[in-house]
Order: sequence, then structure tokens, then C-alpha cells
Amino acid sequence: MSNTFLTAGSPTSAALRPRAPWRDWLALSLLMFPVLLVAVDNTALTFALPAIARSLDASGVQLLWIVDAYPMVLAGLLVAMGSLGDRIGRRRLLFIGGTGFAAVSAATAFAPSAEALIAGRAALGFFGAMLMPSTLSLIRNIFPEPNRRRLAVAIWAAGFSGGAALGPIFGGWLVEHFWWGAVLLVAVPIILPLLALGPFLVPEFRDPNPGRVDVPSIILSLTVMVPVVFGIKELATHGTSPVPLAAIGVGLLMGYVFVRRQRALLRDGRKPRPGGTPSGTAAPLLDVSLFGNRVFSTAITANVLALFSFNGFILFLAQHLQLLEGQSPSESGAAMVPALIATVAAGLLVVPLVRKVRPGFVVAGGLLLSGTGYSIVAFGDHGHGPALLLAALLILCLGVGAAETISNDLILGAAPAEKSGAAAAVSETGYEIGSLLGTAILGSILTASYQGNLRLPDGVGEAAPAEAVAQAKETLAGAVDLAQTLPGPLAEAVTAAAGAAFDSGVHITAAIALVLMAGASVLAAVVLRKVPTAG
Repeated sequence: MSNTFLTAGSPTSAALRPRAPWRDWLALSLLMFPVLLVAVDNTALTFALPAIARSLDASGVQLLWIVDAYPMVLAGLLVAMGSLGDRIGRRRLLFIGGTGFAAVSAATAFAPSAEALIAGRAALGFFGAMLMPSTLSLIRNIFPEPNRRRLAVAIWAAGFSGGAALGPIFGGWLVEHFWWGAVLLVAVPIILPLLALGPFLVPEFRDPNPGRVDVPSIILSLTVMVPVVFGIKELATHGTSPVPLAAIGVGLLMGYVFVRRQRALLRDGRKPRPGGTPSGTAAPLLDVSLFGNRVFSTAITANVLALFSFNGFILFLAQHLQLLEGQSPSESGAAMVPALIATVAAGLLVVPLVRKVRPGFVVAGGLLLSGTGYSIVAFGDHGHGPALLLAALLILCLGVGAAETISNDLILGAAPAEKSGAAAAVSETGYEIGSLLGTAILGSILTASYQGNLRLPDGVGEAAPAEAVAQAKETLAGAVDLAQTLPGPLAEAVTAAAGAAFDSGVHITAAIALVLMAGASVLAAVVLRKVPTAG
């Protein structure tokens, strides 16, 4: 069956022409490169954190900011960039984002300090905001038929998971043989195929009648995320005080103002005008009417909670394997690959399953399976090697792969075709908010629990410099480095104390993830139970 699409003419003169199916699948294969780019960058950097901590003398809070600066900026700009893509063309925005992402990655690889690395990660967030919504909205436009779209979304999700599996292998090997900055250079060769072949194979789509850009809404979308994340980090690290509470309050207030403005712009745009002329007012940055669809809003909620829990787990596991189990970066990356491949397999296998089982039950079952994995971590003993944790990862990855694939298809399918860009942007915003808050909240809880429960043995202060002892109290990497400078029995005591303190936070964060997955599973089963099978 051939497909029909809008060509990349002027916004008001789009034409229709047929497109052969084989070109659709070739276009999809090219769209996987920016997906791989983002996924590889995220997981490779996570596995480089111990090396970054040592090389740049980064504190625990700085390490969290190195991870969070990217998704924080990205999440704040996703909706704005989705709107921009509707105006200038989603393919054009994709190429701009890919070029900028690769260039900034190459520059950030040589960051001389933790502060410079954080700034580089924020710049990557700016260009990253152009990538993921563009790929997902293009998929929605290229594959309008539901069954083909569902398979394309599954391949898209598989590419994201495959990149997550590829990242630790490349990242671990590069850290061992070169330096931590080499993991950022991977972006350059990954993006080249898209930039070389994309203009010939990826069709352009844009809104022929876009509204005027609302700059205040863009500013508001940013002022929602930054204060909230800052406040959460400060609360977890330094305890309750007026500054972080005020920051969270400001972020929530800006969120309320943002939603009110979007509703007002939406209402004003629907008012009839004399002679049928447009109002000339700015278009809403986010079409909040999409959230009135219960299928859409429930699928978004499931995505946010799943990614929230998963990213907190990955942050812990990377440190556990390298610092407590003594694995090299490439060994720890390779140990996680079977579970990440399971994510890909689960996403592809559920595509035919939803033709017989209602999608809501598939999503609920996937979330429940993830919860089983977190329960193993929450109630298990982590002191007998990594097998238990890797088994838990395998189980929860199967659940994430199944739930995320179907929930993303439900998000795209619930929105009308003309709003695919907005739906894709909201879906990606949910991804990034879940990832951001998972790292910020669960990572901060983990850090705070470690710092609060660490009890260094007597004699450490006399046997090591005060600066090294202070670093040990700050991060697990600091404690492992301290142990390497001490005599045998004292070194073992420091390592054991650090491991026990670290695990105390792991049990807490895994229990939180378990509760969230159980709640999300019930929500999906109840709200999505009437969504019919694919047939």
C-alpha cells in the first residue's frame, strides 16, 4: 500500500504525492540514527561517571548535574521545538539538531572541569530537544495506517533500547582505552548517515497554517523545570530549608501559569472572527486539550513513571558494578547488554500480541513485570555478587520494553494526525521528565542515604588526608579511591562500610519504584481496559 505525504514546499502550498512503501522503511532506518545518538550518549555517559568523578574531581551533586543538565534543558524545550518543527519543517529541524548535537558533543569531550562539562551537557539538551520529537512525529506522518505505525513505533523503541545497550559497550571500551571524553565523540559517526542520506529519503512535513510563536510560553516552559529540579536536589542533599522549598514553589507556580496561558490561547484561537479571518493571536505552545483524552493522558503517566523508576535503577547499577563489584566499564556494560536486548525483543513481540489482547492489559502487565524486578532489588541481598541485580534488570527490562512500546503507540493513535507533532513532543517530554526526575529524586535519595548512613572505621582520619576522607563521605567513588590508599584490613573495612551505606539507599529507591509500578499498572488496567485490540 502506498503512502501519501505533504511535500516540503512553502507552508501554505503543500502538495500531495504518492510514496512507495520501501521508501518509508528506508526513511525509518535513517531516523534510527538520531534515536541511537541520544540513547548512546545517555548510557555511555552514565558508565563514565566514576572516571569523570576522578578526572574532574566532581562532587556528588556535580555528578548528578552532569547527568541532569541535558534532560533538564531538553525537557523544558521539547514542546517549543516541536512547535518550531511544525513551522520550519520537522525534517529540517531534525538536521539542525543532529548537526548541532554532534558538534557540541565533540567540543564537550574536552571539557576541562565539571562546570564546563555541565554547561556542555546543557547545550546538548538544546540540540537534543530538536531530535526525538522530530523522529516520532515523522513516524506518525510516514505511517498513517495503524498496524504499520505500531510496528514502526516498536522499531523506534527498539532503536532507543538498542542504543542504550550499545552505549555501555562503546563507552566502557573507550573509557578503558582512551579517556572519558571519548564517549561523547561517538555522536559524530552516528549522525553522519542521517545527514548524508536524509535529504533524499526522509520526507518533509510541516503545518501549512501555523500560528504565531508565543515567546512567553517558551520562557514559562523553562522556568517550570529548572527551579523544581534545583529544589529537589537541595532538599535531598542539605535537608529542609527555605531556599529549596521556595524554588519548588516557584516552579509549580510557573507550571500553573503556563497551563493557564495555554488554555487561554486555545480558547482565543477558537473564537469566530468577522469574515472568518484568523484572530492573529499566538498559537498555544502546548495543546492542553490533548490531555482531555483519557487514553492519551494515562499512557503519558505510565511512561513518566516507568522512566522515572528505570533511570534511578540504572544510575545505581552502573556504580554498583564498577565500584563495588570491581568490574571495568566495558565489563559492566557487557553484563547489562542481555537485559537491554530483552527490552528490544519485548517491544517487538508485543506488536502481534495486541491483536489478541487489549493494549491496556499489555501495558499493565509490562508495568507489573517491571515491579517484580524492583521487588527483587528492594528485598534481596546484594552482597553475593551481581547475579541477583542483573536478573532483576532482565525482568524489569522485559516489562519496560512491552509497556513503553504500546503506550507510545496509544499516545500517537489517540491524537489526530494534524496534532502528531504536539503528541510526539508531549510523549518525549514525558520521557525526559521521567528520566530527569528519576535521576534527580532517586539519585538524590540514594546520595543522601549514602551520606547519612556511612560510618567510616576508626583510624581512617589518621591514615589518610582530610580531603580524601571528605570525598569518601561525599560519594561512593571517593570511598573506593580512599580504600585503595589504605592498608589491607582498613581498606576492606572502608569498602564494606561504603557498600552498606550505598545499599541502604538502593533498598529505599527500589521500594519506591515498586510502589510506583504497582500503582501505574492498576491505573493502566482500569483506564485503558476498553481500548480495543488491533484486530
